[in-house]
Amino acid sequence: MASVEKTYATGRRKEAVARVWIWPGEGRITINDRDIDQYFGRATNKLVLRQALEVVEQLDKVDVQVNVRGGGLTGQAGAIRHGLARALSKMNPEFRPILKRAGFITRDPRAVERKKYGRPGARKRFQFSKR
Repeated sequence: MASVEKTYATGRRKEAVARVWIWPGEGRITINDRDIDQYFGRATNKLVLRQALEVVEQLDKVDVQVNVRGGGLTGQAGAIRHGLARALSKMNPEFRPILKRAGFITRDPRAVERKKYGRPGARKRFQFSKR
Protein backbone atom coordinates (compact mmCIF):
# COMPACT_ATOMS: atom_id res chain seq x y z
CA MET A 1 0.00 0.00 0.00
CA ALA A 2 1.36 3.42 -0.97
CA SER A 3 1.87 5.91 1.83
CA VAL A 4 -0.07 9.16 1.57
CA GLU A 5 1.87 12.36 2.20
CA LYS A 6 0.35 14.21 5.17
CA THR A 7 1.01 17.91 5.65
CA TYR A 8 0.94 19.42 9.15
CA ALA A 9 0.47 22.98 10.38
CA THR A 10 -0.58 24.78 13.55
CA GLY A 11 -3.19 27.54 13.66
CA ARG A 12 -3.99 29.94 16.51
CA ARG A 13 -6.77 32.40 17.32
CA LYS A 14 -7.37 34.03 20.73
CA GLU A 15 -6.78 31.16 23.21
CA ALA A 16 -7.52 28.35 20.71
CA VAL A 17 -4.75 26.20 19.21
CA ALA A 18 -5.48 23.88 16.27
CA ARG A 19 -3.17 21.15 15.00
CA VAL A 20 -4.14 20.42 11.37
CA TRP A 21 -3.17 17.50 9.11
CA ILE A 22 -4.22 17.42 5.43
CA TRP A 23 -3.75 14.83 2.70
CA PRO A 24 -5.31 14.08 -0.74
CA GLY A 25 -8.80 12.60 -0.34
CA GLU A 26 -12.55 13.10 -0.79
CA GLY A 27 -13.14 16.17 1.39
CA ARG A 28 -13.75 14.62 4.83
CA ILE A 29 -13.22 16.99 7.75
CA THR A 30 -12.70 15.45 11.20
CA ILE A 31 -12.34 17.60 14.32
CA ASN A 32 -11.33 15.95 17.62
CA ASP A 33 -12.40 12.54 16.20
CA ARG A 34 -15.88 13.90 15.33
CA ASP A 35 -17.43 14.97 12.03
CA ILE A 36 -17.56 18.72 11.34
CA ASP A 37 -21.39 18.72 11.56
CA GLN A 38 -21.28 17.05 14.99
CA TYR A 39 -18.58 19.37 16.34
CA PHE A 40 -19.85 22.76 15.14
CA GLY A 41 -23.54 23.54 15.56
CA ARG A 42 -23.43 26.99 13.94
CA ALA A 43 -23.31 27.24 10.17
CA THR A 44 -21.09 30.36 10.43
CA ASN A 45 -18.32 28.39 12.16
CA LYS A 46 -18.43 25.72 9.43
CA LEU A 47 -18.37 28.47 6.78
CA VAL A 48 -15.32 30.15 8.38
CA LEU A 49 -13.49 26.83 8.53
CA ARG A 50 -14.17 25.94 4.88
CA GLN A 51 -13.18 29.39 3.53
CA ALA A 52 -9.49 28.52 3.16
CA LEU A 53 -10.36 25.37 1.18
CA GLU A 54 -12.88 27.18 -1.05
CA VAL A 55 -10.47 29.99 -1.99
CA VAL A 56 -7.94 27.50 -3.43
CA GLU A 57 -10.68 25.13 -4.75
CA GLN A 58 -9.57 22.15 -2.64
CA LEU A 59 -12.87 21.53 -0.78
CA ASP A 60 -13.49 18.03 -2.23
CA LYS A 61 -9.85 17.19 -2.95
CA VAL A 62 -8.27 16.94 0.51
CA ASP A 63 -9.14 15.20 3.78
CA VAL A 64 -8.61 17.19 6.97
CA GLN A 65 -7.96 15.97 10.50
CA VAL A 66 -7.84 18.50 13.35
CA ASN A 67 -7.02 18.42 17.05
CA VAL A 68 -8.16 21.69 18.61
CA ARG A 69 -8.24 22.86 22.22
CA GLY A 70 -8.74 26.06 24.18
CA GLY A 71 -11.01 29.04 23.67
CA GLY A 72 -14.59 28.94 22.43
CA LEU A 73 -16.07 27.45 19.29
CA THR A 74 -15.71 30.64 17.22
CA GLY A 75 -12.05 31.02 18.21
CA GLN A 76 -11.49 27.34 17.43
CA ALA A 77 -13.03 27.78 13.97
CA GLY A 78 -10.66 30.70 13.31
CA ALA A 79 -7.70 28.68 14.56
CA ILE A 80 -8.60 25.78 12.28
CA ARG A 81 -8.90 28.14 9.28
CA HIS A 82 -5.45 29.59 10.10
CA GLY A 83 -3.95 26.10 10.40
CA LEU A 84 -5.62 24.95 7.18
CA ALA A 85 -4.27 27.95 5.28
CA ARG A 86 -0.75 27.29 6.56
CA ALA A 87 -0.98 23.57 5.72
CA LEU A 88 -2.32 24.28 2.22
CA SER A 89 0.49 26.76 1.52
CA LYS A 90 3.03 24.19 2.74
CA MET A 91 1.43 21.46 0.59
CA ASN A 92 1.44 23.64 -2.56
CA PRO A 93 3.49 26.88 -2.50
CA GLU A 94 1.36 28.28 -5.36
CA PHE A 95 -1.57 28.61 -2.91
CA ARG A 96 0.33 30.98 -0.62
CA PRO A 97 -0.27 34.28 -2.51
CA ILE A 98 -3.99 33.47 -2.90
CA LEU A 99 -4.39 32.66 0.80
CA LYS A 100 -2.28 35.65 1.83
CA ARG A 101 -4.44 38.00 -0.28
CA ALA A 102 -7.56 36.56 1.38
CA GLY A 103 -5.98 37.22 4.81
CA PHE A 104 -5.96 33.62 6.05
CA ILE A 105 -2.20 33.21 6.60
CA THR A 106 -1.85 36.23 8.90
CA ARG A 107 -2.50 35.36 12.55
CA ASP A 108 -5.22 37.55 14.08
CA PRO A 109 -3.43 39.26 17.01
CA ARG A 110 -6.59 40.43 18.80
CA ALA A 111 -7.07 38.97 22.27
CA VAL A 112 -8.90 39.84 25.48
CA GLU A 113 -7.41 42.84 27.24
CA ARG A 114 -6.39 42.24 30.85
CA LYS A 115 -8.32 43.68 33.80
CA LYS A 116 -6.57 46.60 35.49
CA TYR A 117 -6.44 47.23 39.23
CA GLY A 118 -8.77 49.88 40.64
CA ARG A 119 -11.34 49.20 37.91
CA PRO A 120 -14.17 46.68 37.50
CA GLY A 121 -12.88 45.56 34.08
CA ALA A 122 -10.25 46.25 31.42
CA ARG A 123 -11.59 49.71 30.52
CA LYS A 124 -14.78 50.17 32.53
CA ARG A 125 -14.73 52.69 35.40
CA PHE A 126 -16.73 52.74 38.59
CA GLN A 127 -19.59 55.25 38.54
CA PHE A 128 -18.42 58.82 39.10
CA SER A 129 -20.32 61.23 41.33
CA LYS A 130 -19.24 64.83 41.99
CA ARG A 131 -20.96 64.88 45.42
